[in-house]
Amino acid sequence: MQRSARKAALVAVDLGAQSCRVSILRWKQGVPQIEVIHRFSNGPISTDTGLQWDIEAIFGGVSTGLRMCAEAAPEGIASIGVDGWAVDYVRLRSDGSPFGNPFCYRDERTAKAMAEVHRLISPGRIYSLTGIQLLSLNTLYQLYADKLAGIDSSSRWLNLPEYVTHLLGGKPVSEYTNATHTQLVTLGTRDWCEEIFRATGLERAAAPEIVPTGSIVGTLSGPLGTLPAFCGTRLIVPACHDTASAIAAIPARGDDWAFISSGTWSLVGTVLDSPCITEEACELNFTNLGGVGGTTCFLKNVNGMWLLRQCMDEWERLGQHWTLQDLIRQCALLSQPQIFIDVDDPELLLPGKMLGKINAQCNRTGRESFLADSRGIPLLANTIFHSLARRYAEVLSAITRIAGKKLKRLFIVGGGSKNTFLNRLTGEYSRLDVIPGSSESTTVGNFAIQMATLQSDGSSSRNVTAARVAEIAHTILLDSTPISVNEDVQPRKLDARAKVRQTETR
Repeated sequence: MQRSARKAALVAVDLGAQSCRVSILRWKQGVPQIEVIHRFSNGPISTDTGLQWDIEAIFGGVSTGLRMCAEAAPEGIASIGVDGWAVDYVRLRSDGSPFGNPFCYRDERTAKAMAEVHRLISPGRIYSLTGIQLLSLNTLYQLYADKLAGIDSSSRWLNLPEYVTHLLGGKPVSEYTNATHTQLVTLGTRDWCEEIFRATGLERAAAPEIVPTGSIVGTLSGPLGTLPAFCGTRLIVPACHDTASAIAAIPARGDDWAFISSGTWSLVGTVLDSPCITEEACELNFTNLGGVGGTTCFLKNVNGMWLLRQCMDEWERLGQHWTLQDLIRQCALLSQPQIFIDVDDPELLLPGKMLGKINAQCNRTGRESFLADSRGIPLLANTIFHSLARRYAEVLSAITRIAGKKLKRLFIVGGGSKNTFLNRLTGEYSRLDVIPGSSESTTVGNFAIQMATLQSDGSSSRNVTAARVAEIAHTILLDSTPISVNEDVQPRKLDARAKVRQTETR
């Protein structure tokens, strides 16, 4: 294909547990413009086997978005990067086809598997080997649940973003940041932990090759590869763990800042140069996830807006129709609640019957239940918001103590960055200067990593350093301008220019 004289576009695919997005970055007079070209809903489905993801529907949505990108970019598309949530994976047959739909991390099967694994190798030993927080949703426990169910441990597996990349034509790999979240990588290395594989009887040969962030893993092929815009389009693994991509896009300097990647989950943490596995870090179950450029995202998972979303869905079924903005307006009129809920109660991490679970927690401590009426609904929403902000502050205080940092600034990125009420509460409880970042920080980080790789002529991922990616992300956020969109697909334009300028004055 004869490429246009214009600079080729880039595509970022962000797989979310509730919503997936396909975005395009194009150049207008040398200025990057980002458009969410296609967005489609996602969510686990209940089957006779358990809670699973419809992988065909996910890939179908991605393919639709990529076709729309090809139509929108006659100048051609240089590369594609796919990121998404971590821990879940697809098991492959010998011919490369999937055994079936992958399990969702919220499926209850992992509770038994976690207990069985801890009989084989102690939780303390797992933490010292990997530095990863002990959560039943981790890939380690999911793989062992497969084993308990009689699934052949020798069958290969790929985490979801890498699997989608593989379907597009990429070689089967595990990108470093996403690999660390499996709880199967030796801390401080890019190698699978042989001791854990041996102790649990899991097959080391079934695990994919670990590759650095920003690696080129192939060229788009198949039916999409025949489209003119996709001639020679390279497949680049960004930070396939969406949180790592989002954090990489924060344009912060200095060592006095922390972050919350706020969405379905709230990931509360800071960036370190090296892992931290002190006794207190282990006791409080902090995690050391691989970050871009060899950094460490030292953080803790906190239940996020999914908690309220579950309640809203239940209220809807009861005939109570509330939007998030309606709830926020009502909550802003209420005072601080007298009680708080434990947002990280394991029961609240599982889907379904959320109102009953919250009320049961209240009743166990002698508190009254929340009613699902016009008075009780805002009271519960207000309690959830305050409880989340209070929990964020507790985690940030622990980070200050464990990591020895004097935190002053708190960057909030992701969909939750737009929740001004929760942001205000978080600032009040934490006493930190809250700086709202881009709601599309993951997509910006994805693009920035692709650009860093392409600027090194694709010869290696050495150019993908934390500083370089943050610099590119800052340029994208500062220079990107709104463009006209197709209202039929309801895309969202990035509006980060003002936010970045606000950041620079802090």
